[in-house]
Amino acid sequence: MSDDGFRSHLPWLVRFTFVRRFTVLVLLIAVLLAAIVASVAIGTRSLGVTEVWQALFDSSTEGTDAHGIVWDLRIPRTGLGLVVGLAIGAAGALTQGHTRNPLADPGMLGVNAGAALAVVAGVYLLGIQSPIAYMFFGLLGAVVAASAVFGLSALSGTSPLTLVLAGTGLSALLLAFTSAIVLTDTDSLETWRFWNVGATSGRSPDIFWSSLPFICIGLVLALASGFFLNVLSLGDDMTKALGSRVVVIRIVGVLAITLLIGAATAACGPIVFLGLVVPHISRAFVGPDYRWIIPYSAVLGAILLLVCDVIGRVVARPGELQVGVVLALVCAPFLIVMVRRRRLASV
Repeated sequence: MSDDGFRSHLPWLVRFTFVRRFTVLVLLIAVLLAAIVASVAIGTRSLGVTEVWQALFDSSTEGTDAHGIVWDLRIPRTGLGLVVGLAIGAAGALTQGHTRNPLADPGMLGVNAGAALAVVAGVYLLGIQSPIAYMFFGLLGAVVAASAVFGLSALSGTSPLTLVLAGTGLSALLLAFTSAIVLTDTDSLETWRFWNVGATSGRSPDIFWSSLPFICIGLVLALASGFFLNVLSLGDDMTKALGSRVVVIRIVGVLAITLLIGAATAACGPIVFLGLVVPHISRAFVGPDYRWIIPYSAVLGAILLLVCDVIGRVVARPGELQVGVVLALVCAPFLIVMVRRRRLASV
């Protein structure tokens, strides 16, 4: 095909690509809605479809066990799983984009380690006990750790390599402090064990409402970063030549990651592998365009978290496996398969 013929077909190709990507995104949102319904309908205690329907829409069922299970347990848990999945998925895409590392995880920037240390220190020094207090201290620790990582990286120009090195080094230091505390204080150890497993169960609706504003702001920043991540992938020198400010882009990116992962980790504890795997699944659908990778990763993260949460409720009845455990069991083999098949796309 001649150059003129290719140029004449280019607008059609662009429209076709947009329609295909948008259609798949709509289908994924439909799958997400199905996962939400399943999360409300399925639990460790079996409820029939009629019981769930009546509990949702029949006011005469107030005060019954089914009404309490659906409204007080499953709906808050589903809402928390939804927003946390969106947050971790989007943050995973941002992290891999900013570090240009296909094996990068949001925890690599020290956010998880900072949140863990803050929660343990709050129990050890101040005797905090409530989930809301864990939420506040976890978010504070995540913000401080991410700020420290970016500050250390800025000393060398905020390159992808220095971000990774600063985050890895600070994470090791913070985890050492956390280990020192939990090994010397029983109360801190018990709190850390409960919080560190990564779960949506046992969280009150207050946790959902407390984390929601931070996650919403982080998602807006993440979606707005897609175009600039595409520019940044050309290299810092080319980004500057095109008139974009590398430092500003990195600051906005780290802020979005901090808000998303800080709020998600503070609410549910560290949930591993999710932010690492879903960006690779997204690239299989949309290629290297971060304008699409970020929303795809957010939706896929929510789907995967909700589905794994439902699986954890079913496989160990009358008990349950926490979602962090199920995600590790599901995502680790998937990641190994991708590595063996050399499907980890360069970023």
